[in-house]
Amino acid sequence: MALVRRNKYVSLLVALILHLFIGIVLSDMQFYARIIWPINMILLGVAGAGVVIEKGKWIRYIRMALVVLVFLLPVLIPFVAEKGLFMQILSVVYTLYFAFIFKEIISFLIKPSYINADIIIAAGCGYLLLIEITVFLLQALFYYNHDTFSHIDASTPATIFIDLVYYASVSITTIGYGDITPNTHYAKLIASLLGLIGQFYMVVLVGILISKFSSNSQSK
Repeated sequence: MALVRRNKYVSLLVALILHLFIGIVLSDMQFYARIIWPINMILLGVAGAGVVIEKGKWIRYIRMALVVLVFLLPVLIPFVAEKGLFMQILSVVYTLYFAFIFKEIISFLIKPSYINADIIIAAGCGYLLLIEITVFLLQALFYYNHDTFSHIDASTPATIFIDLVYYASVSITTIGYGDITPNTHYAKLIASLLGLIGQFYMVVLVGILISKFSSNSQSK
């Protein structure tokens, strides 16, 4: 854990990339769902816990509760992943957990007047965290109502997750291929809102980085 804390943003970035995109090199979806995905979730839980700064009693309690759930839920995935209610609960917990980490990333990006490698890496973490938040929010909606999205491969939990990673990525980046589409009114509105949030993050991030570069130039 000490090593993770010393390299917390690098650890988080690597864990996020592995969690979202390791399916590129895997073809066995059952192995991915039962072994690789739970391991990735635990690694991501460790990396995310290293980023969260303890501030106040209630924040510590919330962090502890989320971390316990983040470590516990992946262990149960191989046994109850087919149960919709469990996947809804897991999705909501991870949405909250990643939102909590995202808030810490934003706080870190805003505060210092300098720019260094940690700032750049944390900025990348923030973008991938937006995708994670989107994926698990949409996954909670999908397990609540399978008709929420069209053309999702619902044959296994792994294919559902991978399709939602793809959909969240093309939505936040506003590429929008249109092969997966929201069907319900709330899914359409959430997808629209998430696209706006993704663009807003990029605009704000560019402003923050330019401001830090300017401060460094002026100080020199």
